[in-house]
Amino acid sequence: MKVQIPRGTQDILPKDVKQWQWIEEKIRDLMNKYRYEEIRTPIFEHTEVFSRGVGDTTDIVQKEMYSFQDRGGRDITLRPEGTAAVVRSFVENKLFGDPNQPVKLYYMGPMFRYERPQSGRNRQFVQFGVEALGSNDPAIDAEVISLAFGIYEAIGLKNLKLVINSLGDQSSRINHRNALIDHFKPSIHEFCKDCQNRLEKNPLRILDCKVDRENPLMKTAPSILEYLNDESKKYFDKVCEHLDRLEIEYEVDPTLVRGLDYYNHTAFEIMSSAPGFGAITTLCGGGRYNGLVEQLGGPETPGIGFAMSIERVILAMAAEGIRFENENDLDVYVIALGEQAKDFAVKLLLDLRKNGISADKDYTDRKIKAQFKAADRLNAKYVIILGEDEIAKGTAPVKNLATGDQKEIPLEQLVPELKNVLN
Repeated sequence: MKVQIPRGTQDILPKDVKQWQWIEEKIRDLMNKYRYEEIRTPIFEHTEVFSRGVGDTTDIVQKEMYSFQDRGGRDITLRPEGTAAVVRSFVENKLFGDPNQPVKLYYMGPMFRYERPQSGRNRQFVQFGVEALGSNDPAIDAEVISLAFGIYEAIGLKNLKLVINSLGDQSSRINHRNALIDHFKPSIHEFCKDCQNRLEKNPLRILDCKVDRENPLMKTAPSILEYLNDESKKYFDKVCEHLDRLEIEYEVDPTLVRGLDYYNHTAFEIMSSAPGFGAITTLCGGGRYNGLVEQLGGPETPGIGFAMSIERVILAMAAEGIRFENENDLDVYVIALGEQAKDFAVKLLLDLRKNGISADKDYTDRKIKAQFKAADRLNAKYVIILGEDEIAKGTAPVKNLATGDQKEIPLEQLVPELKNVLN
């Protein structure tokens, strides 16, 4: 039987891994500038972390989680997103007691959702996200949004669009919830089963339905902005003022609700407007989630964050024709012919590498012409040519492949000479 990769997953081959590493390096560099620290949580958690944290009315919990019972009969789930797990760790490890507040964290790793695979959306995907826990200041909302923009700008993306909304505080949401129930209830039989189930539990989720998005009632549904109390309006206005100060353009979309139950106040998405990017334009989404820490057993703690798929970053780069800077060229390729030269090359490679020089050699007994071709394919800067005569004379020719210049260097001086010209 032919063994194949599971549907909705991918192998990231060495030629592609370099681009992933380049993106990750850009992200980590920016995290250091913004002073966000990395946190690593388990790939699987108790199912309750997500059913309570993400919300039992969401598509993620109802349809998309990879859940199973372990040998002890415990309900376990492969993490479908990062925030709930980070908040669980925040509570369990009492990070709310850290004197440095807010606690600024980031994560990067595989997530798992059982959904129909399509371009930029796999069943196993790599998600990067940030969480800032412990501040109710609208300025931290603007910082988180600017951080997301900063990542895309560092990568070189230009065709970006920011959409924001306010979901209000608990009082505003209750009033809006009641208005949505009154709006949809008379005709709820026209909607899908999911929407019918959501009507009483969380009618806001109806606005995010992909099945009934063209129903006329969607366009006339009450806007959350009409039900914001003074405090929520003031908060949202302040976030917008900060974005204006940061010269970040945005569009207010009252239909933006996001796909998770824990959001309140600020919600946002960053989209790609690049031609040919695809039907699903969202690159990144996030918002404020005051109340989530309490749901997972912690003290009252405000929070805000976002998450982005690295796969979708790569698609956006392709759509905009952005090539990453591959700085993985080989410094030195050693061509060794004959047993004595091969033996000498083994130790020479180690000495070169110990001195910070990337080096490689042939291990398949190819002819000298084939070895030169291999050095070219590896973008080697220099080639050292070793044979019996070179070992006997105690010198070896070193060729600069860019200029074609060649120089005889004593064997004992190879490492210091190359170190000098390469550094």
